[in-house]
This record gives sequence, structure tokens and C-alpha cells, in this order.
Amino acid sequence: MKSTENSTDSTRRTFLKSTGSTALAGAAATQLSFPNVSFGRKPTDKLLTVGLIGCGGRGTGAAAQALQADSNVELRYMADAFPEKIEKSLATISGQVEKQKIKLKEKFTGLEAYKRVLESDADVVILTTPPGFRPAHLVEAVKAGKHVFTEKPMATDGPGVRLVREAVEIAKKKELAMVAGFCWRYDYPRKELFKRIHAGQIGDVRSCYGTYLTGPVKPMPPADQQPAGMSDLEWMVRNWYNFNWLSGDGLVEQAVHTVDWIGWLMKDAPPASCTAVGGRQIPSEGGNIFDHVEVNYVWDNHTRGTVAQRQITGCHNENNFSVLGSEGEAWINSGRVYITGKNPWRYDGPKNNMYQTEHNEMFASIREGEPINNGDRMINSTLMAIMGRTAGYTGKEITWDMMSNSKLQIAPQNLANWKDEVKVEPMALPGRTRFI
Repeated sequence: MKSTENSTDSTRRTFLKSTGSTALAGAAATQLSFPNVSFGRKPTDKLLTVGLIGCGGRGTGAAAQALQADSNVELRYMADAFPEKIEKSLATISGQVEKQKIKLKEKFTGLEAYKRVLESDADVVILTTPPGFRPAHLVEAVKAGKHVFTEKPMATDGPGVRLVREAVEIAKKKELAMVAGFCWRYDYPRKELFKRIHAGQIGDVRSCYGTYLTGPVKPMPPADQQPAGMSDLEWMVRNWYNFNWLSGDGLVEQAVHTVDWIGWLMKDAPPASCTAVGGRQIPSEGGNIFDHVEVNYVWDNHTRGTVAQRQITGCHNENNFSVLGSEGEAWINSGRVYITGKNPWRYDGPKNNMYQTEHNEMFASIREGEPINNGDRMINSTLMAIMGRTAGYTGKEITWDMMSNSKLQIAPQNLANWKDEVKVEPMALPGRTRFI
């Protein structure tokens, strides 16, 4: 992370660029071409083929990283709801990887384009569509025997999380890789920090506080900009971040990274309960997401964790994390990773491109025959975020058991046609919106 800043025109792209600068410091090293084996793993001549499902910015980046993670891999299939997304993505990937690694057989478009990729001979699929579609994609991908890289979050509601849990168990039984887009878990400085915390370097953990304060991802356009003849469903998908059934809301789609830090700190033990405050400060034409929420989690041992999320233009920006222990404090502060107190420490080791590292390790695990499965912890962090959003929406205390058994399904299932109708929940009103 670079130093924090105040900006009236901060965007998600510039925010992530600044917060990820530490992780990207080693990017040049990841552009190397590797010989017969991947990163010292057992050699194999098997070609690994890749299918990309969801060709936005994150999908494009993930595909390029996958193609650079192994010496014998190629991109064969691309799928997206919109054809122009595929063409833009392909042009970007082509400028970043060796030409021989792109051997497209098919491009698929439409709401059911993902099915065509899962029916193909792709060995690895990259799932980077809007999160509302992800649970079904995950289940169908592992049933089809595919190794999976899946972006975060993995669902936008409780029933979706339960579907993802089914996918995780299938992947375990079939010995398929399932690597999650919680990229900070692959960042060297943060891995070392959490390792030291877990080893007791700051004593017993008492509490933590994480921030994800930035500008809007993509503000909702005025309703009169919806083109004539465009269905409401297509309009929503093109502006997916502004609808909670598609994105999960800002806490679930973006600040879930900070929630994941809290989960990591607590060794992925779920919280007992949480309360939250939040709402919509800046009016929006259409959409139903909050622009700020602060969640307070509590564990059975009385440890507390707080995450503050805001996406409003013109405000103070930061993405920091602090942990209070009985013998010291741990910090992720403006890109610096360090410990103060009885046993002070500052990270001065190697830095890496965490986005590339997660793909490097995934492909290496496939080659070795010991595929990585991030499933349990990715479920935990996703459900923690949904739990916090639910507490903010309802104004109620939400327990882990309540959230695990929630029946509210905001993401519609089996959408196949742009004319399909989708019921959009109204903007939540704490104290009036009911827990279901």
C-alpha cells in the first residue's frame, strides 16, 4: 500500500493500484518464461488448457497470470455475457503473454456461455463473472472435473454459500484445485506478519480494526441512460456492482479482503455474532447497495474485530489493519508491515506479485498431484462478509448460526435469457428490513 490520500476523483482502479504496490514490486520476475517444469515441481509434459469465464478487468488479469504461471499452458476458450468484453480482454492478454500460449478454439457469449466452456476440454477454468452467478458456476465446474481459480466473493447470499460448500466438497473428493482470489493470503510480507502473530509475537490477540475506505467502484448511471430496447436484466448486469444480488454490496465484493484479514487473524474460526451500522449517504438513481458500513464482530473468547468500509467520492482513503495484543501491536499501515511492543519487528524480506504467486502455486500444485483447495477459508470469509452486511441491513445482531441457515436468496437462479425478470430488493432500511 502507498501512503493514504484524500482525493475527489479516487476510483477503484487507482485505489487498488496504490494498495497493491507492495505486492507488485516483484512483478518483473514473474514475466520470465519457464522451461520444462514449473517452479521446481515434478516434471510433466501434459498441456494444461485454460477456459476464461468472465472477461472483465479481473478476469483478464487472472487469465494473463495463469498463462505466465506455467511453461506448458494455453488459453483455448473465452466466455462472457457480452462479445465486446471478450475482444477487449483478448487484446489485452495478447499484449502480455507469448503468442503460442493463446490458441483459441471458441468464444462464447450470453448468459449461458459458461456452460459451453465447462463442456469443453479445458483443464482449468477461471471464474470471474459478477459474484451473483458464481455459486452455480462453481458447482458445475467441479462436477465437470475442472480445476478452478475463483475470484472473491464466492456468493452474495446464504443459500449461495451453501451451494459453494457443496462445490468445495466435490473438489476435495475429485482432487481438484480450487484457489480463491483472496490474493493477500499469497503476499509475502502479510504471510510473515500473520505467521508471527499466530506464533505469539504480540501475545494474546485482544482486538483488531481494518479499513477499506475508497471511492465508488462504478457509480450507477441515471435511469434515462438505459438504451431503448435493453432489458432490465441486461442493464443490471452491465452495472452489476450497484445491485446487491450481483455484487453482494461494497462490504461483500470489495471490503471482503479486509474481512478476510480478520478471518486470517482468527485462524479462520468463525465469529459468534456481529452488529453493524451503515446506509446510503449519497443518493443513487437505481441500484440498492449501501455506500458505507461498519461491522463489529465478536468471538466466543470475547476477541473483537471491526471493519470500516466506505465508497464515497471526496473522502479520506485508506486500507489499513491493526491488531492489539497483550504484548504488542501488529500493523499493516500505508504499505508498511510491522510489529511494535515487547517484540518489535519490521518486514524487510523479499516482495512478490501476490496475484501472480497464487496462480504460480495453483499450477505447481496441479503438476505435483497435490492440488490446493482454499475452499473452507474462502467460504468462511465470504459468509463473514454477508453476515456483516446482513447486520447492517437489518440493524439486528446476527449470529453465525443465523447466517449459516439464512433462507434469503437475493440472487435469482437459472437465468438464461435477457428477458428474464429479476426482482430487486428495495434499499435496506435498518430496523425495518427483516432477517430471513
